[in-house]
Formats: sequence, C-alpha cells, structure tokens
Amino acid sequence: MKWDPRIEEMPVEEQKRQQYRLLKTLVCRLYAFSPFYHNRMKEAKVHPDDIGSLADVQKLPCMFKRDLRDNYPDRLFTASQEELVRYHVSSGTTGKPTVVGYTAPDLEQWTTSLARGLTSCGLGRGDIMQVSYGYGLFTGGLGLHYGAERIGATVLPSSVGNTERQIELMQDLHSTAIACTPSYLLHMGEVAEKMGVSIKNDTDLKVGVLGAEPWSERMRDHMQQWLGIKAYNIYGTSELSGPMFTDCSEQQGVHIWSDMALIEVLDPDTGEVLPNGEKGELTITMLQKEALPMIRYRIGDITSMDESVCVCGRTHPRIDRIQGRVDDMLIIRGINVFPSQIEHTLLSIPEVGGQNFMIIVDRKKNLDTLLLQVELQSGAFSDKINDLMAIRRKVEYRLKNALNVAAEVELVEPGSLPRFEGKSKRVIDKRVL
Repeated sequence: MKWDPRIEEMPVEEQKRQQYRLLKTLVCRLYAFSPFYHNRMKEAKVHPDDIGSLADVQKLPCMFKRDLRDNYPDRLFTASQEELVRYHVSSGTTGKPTVVGYTAPDLEQWTTSLARGLTSCGLGRGDIMQVSYGYGLFTGGLGLHYGAERIGATVLPSSVGNTERQIELMQDLHSTAIACTPSYLLHMGEVAEKMGVSIKNDTDLKVGVLGAEPWSERMRDHMQQWLGIKAYNIYGTSELSGPMFTDCSEQQGVHIWSDMALIEVLDPDTGEVLPNGEKGELTITMLQKEALPMIRYRIGDITSMDESVCVCGRTHPRIDRIQGRVDDMLIIRGINVFPSQIEHTLLSIPEVGGQNFMIIVDRKKNLDTLLLQVELQSGAFSDKINDLMAIRRKVEYRLKNALNVAAEVELVEPGSLPRFEGKSKRVIDKRVL
C-alpha cells in the first residue's frame, strides 16, 4: 500500500531530473537571499551557474552542526518571522540549543513525508497510534502526531512517562501502533508483565515505529518475538524537520524521499563521495525547506546507501541502520547529549570547575542511565555530608536544565579521576544495544 504511488514509484531517472531542478532552484535562492550560503559559496569559488548537473552538488560546500551553533538563534533562517508558524528547539553542542523554524509548507512537507512512511509500515484509517515520544520543544511527538492524523489514524498523544497508565490506555483504547524509542517500548513491556499484562497476548498492538536512539537488528528481532509486533525504524533529526523517514514493510532500510532530500555518503576524513554499499557519513541536502535550508549538511551519522529498487516497489534510495557517529555525541533516552555540553555546564559551577569528569552510560531495566563522576575543587571539598549533598543537588539541577535529561552525579576527591595525554577519553558506554 502506498500513500502517493506516482511519487513513490517514480522512475529513478525522472527522480534525478526532478532533483536537479529543485537543487538548482535552491542554490539560486540561497545565493541571492542567504548571507551565510552566499559567503560560503564565494569562499568555495562556486556560483549557481556552475551547477549544471546533479553531480555538481559535490562542488558545493558542506554545512556542519557548528554552523547552527555559530548562527544561533535564527541567522540561518531564510524566512521572515511573519512567515514562521512554529519553532522547535533541541540540544546543541554547548549551552546554546539548536533552533529550527518552520513555515506552513515546511510543516506540510514533514507531515507528507511521515504519511508516506507510516503508510509503508501498513498503517492507515482504522489504526490507533499511541504517540509516546515527548511533546513540546523536541520534534518527535508532534511530528508523528500530525503524520498519523494525515493517514486517517486516530492519535493517542500519551507522550513519555506514566507507563502503567499508558499500558491501561493501550488496552482500553485498543492501540494498534505505538511510536516511541526502542528502549521505552522494552521498558513498557517489562512494566506490563509486572502488571500481569502481555502486550503480545492482551493488547491489539501490531506495529512499533521506533527511533531517536541507536538500536540493533538483534533488538528488533527480540521485540518482534516478545511483544508480537512488527518493529519499524524511523529516522530524522530536528534540523531536517524531525523524524521524517521510515522502513517499509520489507524492513530492508529507511526510504529517503528523493523529492524532499538529496543524500550522499561521504568519507568522514576526506569528504569524498562513497559508492553504494560503503559506510560513511550521511550528508543531506533538503531540497524544499523554506525556513531553515540545508545544503550538504553533514549529520555525523554513519550508514550506507542502497539505490536499488526495493521489493516493495518504491524506487527511492534507502539508508542502512545507523552504525555509529563520527563525533562524540551520545543519545540518551532519545535526547542528544554532547560531552562538550556537560563540560560547558560544569565550568559554570565553581565548586567543581569542569576540568575533570567522567561520563558513564548504562542501560538498566531497558532505560538509559547517565552517571557523571565529577571532581570537586580542592577548596570545595568538605567532610560535612550536608555540604556535599547540596553541591551534588546543584550540579544535577544545572545538568538537567542544560541537557533535558536527568543525570546522577557522583562527587569524587580532587585528583582521583584519570588524566590523559592527548585526546581525553571521558565516556564509558556500557550499553549493549
């Protein structure tokens, strides 16, 4: 079943001609109206007239996460405030978040992308979609909400938490699909069993649309067998709009709609374009975004591309499951966390300074945990337990505000954490994905 067969089954050569027209229009628009891209193109000695074919996208300069930080909050926007209908905000690499603006056509395209994806997962009118991603500044909940409504499904906007209530609603309202992080669905399955409920046998759940954190084929197999569902991968980042692209019924890779995005896989070290099947850094040009355009945005995710026609009949390219990151970003319960964010926050707290800390990530009861071991400054060290507890609460509070995810803090004596020659190794990730 397809949402828009004409687009989804479009011959590859026709797709490429359409992509070239969209790319050329985008480059001309940004050269004329975006100071950032105009200057970036001049520095690269490339002009819109130099883009004479789709392959010429390689002449264009890349965009990086740091460009979003350096142009906070909205200096990269190419739409006026009067044209914007929404903002979303996500974590940044330091104290400054990433702000994404949307025009009405941006939201329409995001919704359309998800309508295609959810339909490819077998969902539609008559389904009840329980959206258990967070709502608000982050993009997950609202994106899936509007996508599910577009295909005629009924939405249960349950958000995150209150798990026992979510399981009761899943039973009472007969949810047939859920959208959430894989770890939260595993946690939900465990809580259900403690309640005497089998998601496989005692609910109508048949589909999980899962993403926002790394997960493996092994985890998919386990969930499908244990919970009695088909588990589909969903991919996207807030900079691109939010979660946008999904597996289809064949579960052989995430379809990237070529009328919306032009994807490349680059060698992370050289920036050279890699052939199909080789793993490298995913790089995306968003062909029709109005408020926050993206040309050759190097996302940092490691994957490979497959341009062969899928068994489902869709002709658009697919990307493999994300294999890792080229940077030090962690994903904790669906939220991006950078060690530099943690360092930035700790440096603002005189009692700890921020020079020496360790990050320990684990997974307990199928939920990610974040533990920070932080050295006290020598002048702040005290043998009074109340003083230490006050400092710990202060650090945990500041980190929660900065990261949007709770971290447990363990204060340690000055000089007790390891020192490193060269690049520091501050992260210990004990998760088995």
